[in-house]
Amino acid sequence: MATAYGPDTRDARDPRQTGAGLGDRSPLKRLLPAALRAPIEGRTWRELAYQVLSVPIGLVLFGFSITLTSLGVGLLITFLGVPVLAGTLAMCRGFGALERMRARALLGTDVAAPEPVRGRTGGLMSWMGASLKSGASWRHLLYTLVHFPWALISFSITVPLWLCGWFTLTYPLWYWFLPAHVGRDGIQMYADADRTVYLDTPTGMLVSVLTGLVLVLAMSWVVRGLAYVDRAMVRGLLGPSRLATRVSELESDRGVVVDTAAADLRRIERDLHDGAQARLVALAMDLGLAKEKLTADPEAAARMVDEAHGEVKIALQELRDLARGIHPAVLTDRGLDAALSAIASRCTVPVTVNVDLAERPAQAIEGIAYFTVSELLQNVSKHSAARSATVEVWRTGSRLMLQVTDDGHGGADPSTGSGLAGLTERLDAVDGVLVVDSPQGGPTRITAELPWRG
Repeated sequence: MATAYGPDTRDARDPRQTGAGLGDRSPLKRLLPAALRAPIEGRTWRELAYQVLSVPIGLVLFGFSITLTSLGVGLLITFLGVPVLAGTLAMCRGFGALERMRARALLGTDVAAPEPVRGRTGGLMSWMGASLKSGASWRHLLYTLVHFPWALISFSITVPLWLCGWFTLTYPLWYWFLPAHVGRDGIQMYADADRTVYLDTPTGMLVSVLTGLVLVLAMSWVVRGLAYVDRAMVRGLLGPSRLATRVSELESDRGVVVDTAAADLRRIERDLHDGAQARLVALAMDLGLAKEKLTADPEAAARMVDEAHGEVKIALQELRDLARGIHPAVLTDRGLDAALSAIASRCTVPVTVNVDLAERPAQAIEGIAYFTVSELLQNVSKHSAARSATVEVWRTGSRLMLQVTDDGHGGADPSTGSGLAGLTERLDAVDGVLVVDSPQGGPTRITAELPWRG
């Protein structure tokens, strides 16, 4: 596979490669630590707004759901309960779509919608049956029932203490507007037998500001902690189930594997037809001509046999290369270290290979690792204009790590449908990951991560 070296398109998912959070930090983030800037960050206020809105929204959802569910269950003694329950579940799915939108806007949590309800026959009865069997629909109903009590708890903790903290913190700015202050020497904060302290004295104001600051700082993080529970409820109850997501991923991966296997078979057939097979056909014709000339012109026949001998050597080399492309014998016999060293010896630039493995991975994973490094080194030879390259292989826990680095001009772009995109799909099919770090001007560092056991 050939790859394209184009503009710098480093993996946007990895902040270590994009530089996110390093050079783009705002002045506020540079001046204040996270503990102090939390009360004035937009994230805190959005999460607080989510918790405030959850009370009226949760009340509406709870009221509709508990009423219609009770009605449907009560009518189950007749057939009318089935359509009522199916309609209730459909309504809860609609509420769930609105809640996912609200979570996306205020909590920054993007949750995918679960699979829609589909009946086997497409009729109304089939749809009602599928609705009652849908686990996602029942999770949506559960969300409407548990969200309202949680919203009340969250509201009663955050809002009163949040308002109390801000009112106390800003007391010196508005205390003179209080009716109790007009015409009096001061507002009593507390009193005992020895002394009386007033809030509008310097000492009282300082105590008020410090108390308010502590409350505001503490409640900012309480708001964020409660928001994590909201996010967990949205993800767990309003999104697709993990099993359904995994099944969808496996179906997609199976399609990639089937397509890749079919492409490999077509490549092998093409190489045999256009290479070794064509050469062997020409060889048979040359030997036939040599046989005819053997008696009449022995010298010409000898030259033709000599040429045929050369063609046989070329055909054998092509067959060896083709067999190596299917599964190299050195990989089976001696493992990754020897196989990758053999690849490196055929690269057009000097390659240093460092394989640190105490044991061999699964055979299928070993083969994928071999062909991944082979493709990457071909890219180095053809496109990078590098002077040297390095291949490193090691194990981290239950993952096999590969890293190919070169000092070329960089700009490798996996998003252009090139060879790197094909490698990404192949690794995805076995739960692997390919990360490309290739800024313009180089160097290029491509890291592949594979499961140790397939």
